[in-house]
Amino acid sequence: MRVAGICLFLAFLTSGCRLEFSQARRSSVSRPTPEERAVAYLAREVPRWSRENHCFSCHNNGDAARALYVASSLGYPVPRSALAETTAWLRQPDQWENNKGDPGFSDKRLAAIQFTAALATAIETKQVSDRSALLAAARKLAPEQNADGAWLIEPVSALGSPATYGTHLATVAVLKSLADVREPRTLESIRKAEAWLLQAPVVSVLDSAAVLMGLRGRNDPESDAKRKECRDRIQRSQTHDGGWGPYADSPPEPFDTAVALLALAGLRPEPEVEALIRRGRQYLVQAQLPDGSWPETTRPARGESYAQRISTTGWATLALLKTKS
Repeated sequence: MRVAGICLFLAFLTSGCRLEFSQARRSSVSRPTPEERAVAYLAREVPRWSRENHCFSCHNNGDAARALYVASSLGYPVPRSALAETTAWLRQPDQWENNKGDPGFSDKRLAAIQFTAALATAIETKQVSDRSALLAAARKLAPEQNADGAWLIEPVSALGSPATYGTHLATVAVLKSLADVREPRTLESIRKAEAWLLQAPVVSVLDSAAVLMGLRGRNDPESDAKRKECRDRIQRSQTHDGGWGPYADSPPEPFDTAVALLALAGLRPEPEVEALIRRGRQYLVQAQLPDGSWPETTRPARGESYAQRISTTGWATLALLKTKS
């Protein structure tokens, strides 16, 4: 009897351990990662805008769609329906200027830049195979370039935001979008844009991150010096929370942090960069809201804007996807 009782007791303990292990395993499996939560949020919001408003948004169908294209290419579950209408829209650059909406809240030049960036990402991630649409977008953007090489969205000194970009980030967005368009006019536009980035004044973290991305791959002393200036500013501007604000003495913001992380992602072989990225990722994860989005970065801070929230979330999602080990 004693042996039988001991056996029953051991069986009870073993089954209890198995149950606890099974519950812990289910809990760990069912808990989505920050990237998964962000992708799920954007997969809901990207198609919702065009269906409810009967127009296409450079925030939902531009910034946020870019993140979904990248997520899909990395194996995250993105329903086909989440991007179907956006993809069809992006493949028609000639229709972009006819987009419905309130002209008072629409910058057609910036919208074209954001749609072109999303189209380029769709092609890069093999969601779109026909490159003729990107060529058409490039031909629309070329005449919008300033004589000095920039795509001027705001005064050069103005601090960009998720919804307004600023001149540095807008210029780099075009530069990266058109990198593989090999026609004489586009190549000349790229040359002029890179020349502008080399001499443009850089005072904010956002501008520094944009210039780092824009001059990536150039191997000459002038580019090396400019990149070092920008990298040093980003390094010394990281806050104790791990994020970045617009300036060295500013509180951290999700948007500035996301763009800084995307810039640092191209410098990973360099010493100390991994530590900067790790702390920046920790800040973004801690700042993420329960629904998977991020609080909108606004100028001035703590404003309310659905457009800014969608674009902020698109940039933050991209940053986590691109810097995930």
